[in-house]
Amino acid sequence: WDACEHISRLARVLRQPRGNAMLVGVGGSGKQSLTRFAAFMAEYKCFQIELKKGYGYNEFREDLKTLYFTAGADGEPIVFLFSDTQIVNESFVEDINNILNS
Repeated sequence: WDACEHISRLARVLRQPRGNAMLVGVGGSGKQSLTRFAAFMAEYKCFQIELKKGYGYNEFREDLKTLYFTAGADGEPIVFLFSDTQIVNESFVEDINNILNS
């Protein structure tokens, strides 16, 4: 039942305008899977950066541009899935904080 409760919470957050959530828990507990499922249920596209060798701030900014164009210009509902393992540079966190506060 825990998974059902978490999915319903995520679905409720996704329905809200500018809804966002920070999921905290033990690795391997299904946070990403449940988020992807809730996004699927809401018919949202799921966007996640792909780390490659040499991935840095410029590549992160390009990924954010892609995210903004998809959400803004194209008008597609989208979920930005970002995990702690993807924080290559501290400035990534600052940029995400600015996104959430603007």
